[in-house]
Amino acid sequence: MSEETPDKKRAVKLKLEVDEKLAGGSYANLCLVNHSDSEFIIDAFFLQPQKPSALHSARIVLSPRSAKRLHKLLGERLAKYEQMFGEVDIKLGTGPQIVN
Repeated sequence: MSEETPDKKRAVKLKLEVDEKLAGGSYANLCLVNHSDSEFIIDAFFLQPQKPSALHSARIVLSPRSAKRLHKLLGERLAKYEQMFGEVDIKLGTGPQIVN
């Protein structure tokens, strides 16, 4: 008898549905990330050039475990993107920044 490891558990098939109101997405060029001991909160904003204020476009609340999975997934996807299109430049002064 073999033991199942966490990675070998049976896959669960999910049907993912996107609400039509959200399907078009919302553009964000500035993010704020905050956390407590039990959750991470990502607030996304659209900052227009030459305007002193930004419009809040989305909020995502994640458990620490989900935040770590998102971090890993974004790293993997960014690596694939850079393999296809070249390194992404994030030097300061090149546009709105992600704020910690």
